Amino acid sequence: MRRYLVRLLFSLLVMSGLTMPALAQANTQSLAIDAYLDEAMPAASAPGLAWAILDNGDLRVGSRGERIAGSGLPVSSDTPFALGSVSKSFTALAIMQLVEAGEVDLDNAVADYLEGFAGQPGGAVTIRQLLSHTSGWSTVQGNSFQTGRADQDNTLAGNVSQLAETSPAREAGTAWQYSNANYLILGAVIEAVSERDFAAYVETEILAPLGMDDSSVGGRAAGDSMAIGHTPWFGARRPVPVQGGASGGMAPAGGIVASAADMALYLAMMTNGEDDLITADHKVMMMRPASAASPFYGFGWFIDAEADAAYHTGLTPGVETLAILSRSQQRGGVVLVNANSGMGFGVTGDILAGMSAFALGETPESAGPHLGTQSLYVMVLVLPVLFVAGIVLAWMGRAGLRAKSGIAGWFSLVFPVFSTLAMAWVFVDLMPKLFGAPLATFYLYQPDMTILLVASAVTGVSFSVFRLALALSGRR
Repeated sequence: MRRYLVRLLFSLLVMSGLTMPALAQANTQSLAIDAYLDEAMPAASAPGLAWAILDNGDLRVGSRGERIAGSGLPVSSDTPFALGSVSKSFTALAIMQLVEAGEVDLDNAVADYLEGFAGQPGGAVTIRQLLSHTSGWSTVQGNSFQTGRADQDNTLAGNVSQLAETSPAREAGTAWQYSNANYLILGAVIEAVSERDFAAYVETEILAPLGMDDSSVGGRAAGDSMAIGHTPWFGARRPVPVQGGASGGMAPAGGIVASAADMALYLAMMTNGEDDLITADHKVMMMRPASAASPFYGFGWFIDAEADAAYHTGLTPGVETLAILSRSQQRGGVVLVNANSGMGFGVTGDILAGMSAFALGETPESAGPHLGTQSLYVMVLVLPVLFVAGIVLAWMGRAGLRAKSGIAGWFSLVFPVFSTLAMAWVFVDLMPKLFGAPLATFYLYQPDMTILLVASAVTGVSFSVFRLALALSGRR
């Protein structure tokens, strides 16, 4: 009931101040959004989405599609989605609340709050460096906890305990590198200082005061109403078996679940220029570059100085999100899509980019074809077939292989072994890490591409080894 009273009051305030030109402008933008999504939704093959745009007090929300493909269950503006890394802005907000309460100092070391870091490699990292991703922990280090292992403690305390014993990849304060590790540690700081678990703190001190009644940490309040995530699956989409926000062990980095309408309340608070959950000055601080080493990131927000905007994207298995707001106007927006982007096909990123433009009062540009990633996908799709065909042809031409001699002959037999081994290393180790994750984590978001990479690596090495073995087996 409280949520509806908050929204009713908000709507009445909006309606009382709207002029006819403002209404006309709002209707024009709504029509433009509809036309854009008419084209972008089928191209992305996304089952559903929800969006909200805040424009100087004018709140507009919309939704399309289904919570799960083929179910007939519609997405609404009140449908909860896993926010992914948009959650980091909530964790940063919680830290700023504790700063204002005098319980946390931005320039204190993490070891001042977490005993497990005393005397450890990362113990001297400061709260400010954690907030701005300049701690030295790498993207791969932060993503290594997403899969969860049965032989490890995958709770937040367990994950942070492992991080305490892990040396950051770089010296703190020297460079920026996005890492979930930073926000896991911040979540543990919140728990230690507030003497409450992370979920209880965020739900009590942030979500409830804003009237975000369809939102929770980990989706524990969402029940069966959540949007179901979908991952790419060889030209189609398949639902993700396990739903909800990131597990408790990853919640501070990506575990908040919220609806588009609730996120509009959150963005309104961040852009109102008032002292409420935190002071207006601290809101400004969160949305400006944190340091010279972090020119494009504040506290829980990326910075786009050219657009004078702050934003954050979110990615969980099957769901992609974006929240964006103006740093100088009461303007912002959010879009939530229950599909992960495919490799060149079914690209959901075009929807996020287009809706972010609308949120800032701009006209989105056409994305155009994604020829590079499409070519990569097709190549990896075809390679296993070609290698299997090569094995068959090698068997049929085994007499010719056995007749090879001399330097040129041996080179033609041995070189493919080394080249396919190198290819296998690129496919199963280097390429996933270029996306900032080990292969097991990459599989959570791109299962079809992961299978193709592994299949190409296995069949490629098998082809070259089989061919060499055939050549050697018939020699006297």
